[in-house]
Amino acid sequence: MKTRYVIDRAALSRRGALGLAAGAALVALPGARGVRAQNLDKVSFQTNWRAQAEHGGYYQAVAAGIYRRYGIDCELRMGGPQQNPAQLLLAGRVDMIMSNGFQALNYVRENIPFLTIGAVMQKDPQVLISHEEAGFDGFDKKKGRPILIGAEARVTFWPFLRAKFGFTDDQIRPYTFNLGPFLANKQAIQQGFLSSEPYAARQAGANVRVLLIADAGYENYQTTIDISRRMVTEKRDLVQRFVDATMEGWTQYMRRQDIAAANALIIRDNPEMDQAKIDYAIEAMNRSGIVLSGDAERLGIGAMTHERWKSFYDTMVAAGVYPAGLAIQNAYSLDFVNKRVGL
Repeated sequence: MKTRYVIDRAALSRRGALGLAAGAALVALPGARGVRAQNLDKVSFQTNWRAQAEHGGYYQAVAAGIYRRYGIDCELRMGGPQQNPAQLLLAGRVDMIMSNGFQALNYVRENIPFLTIGAVMQKDPQVLISHEEAGFDGFDKKKGRPILIGAEARVTFWPFLRAKFGFTDDQIRPYTFNLGPFLANKQAIQQGFLSSEPYAARQAGANVRVLLIADAGYENYQTTIDISRRMVTEKRDLVQRFVDATMEGWTQYMRRQDIAAANALIIRDNPEMDQAKIDYAIEAMNRSGIVLSGDAERLGIGAMTHERWKSFYDTMVAAGVYPAGLAIQNAYSLDFVNKRVGL
């Protein structure tokens, strides 16, 4: 049986002075008086957007030395508007990416050998926001009214809303990710992320009503970990260590356990972020159970189930997004999650 060494954090801080090669760490040998260098397995992980609290668990696993404790040198690569994580993954330019349930089903539909191995967010944080003054206090109240949404929403949550609440495509207005039109019109409705647009609108003085689409039965997994089948087969132990370390990082982050260093890394990578935005996002995610709810409460962060995947797929088939008969069991693997890490 392999021994999993615990890295000496103080020794790590002296690594540069001791002239150790990059990718090595100092670890205490059981029963030994000294330390020795241990080569770390390198893993690259691509996020889906600029650094933010919604990526906090990954940053915590880096800042708190969790990845290194699991024998991993993790390179977090920040996403942005000019990047397509799925294309980078398929091209072999990154080991793993942050994605969502739709992408996993797309792998199956297009017969591509990639899959999802964990889902950090049990609830998709997509919301519709409106002004309190308008009185649109339910999804049914938004039927027939203009709604600002982006191109991606038209093939993800919009078909769900159309099927469940009778929304129609003539309600769609283009959303350019600029809050100006929403702020200027008290009757406006637009898409957003739970921890982003509502905060910005309130900072601008708007009295905002927020409806989480997931609470209406939209079961898309978000902030998933996607990977090639080849890596799953050839580096199974490394993949398991990465998943365990990641979920440990997320558990600490959502509980706000010594996360100042992680937040500092987020702000360093994305200067548009600040502590107030981070604090709001963590509180919003915890309040709505974005990360810790449902199956994650009994199986640990990252949890997935066959039943949830089938229900999501069936819903999107009914909404006309996917054809019936896809082998959705090929879209994901439960082998690396549901191990109650952090509970």
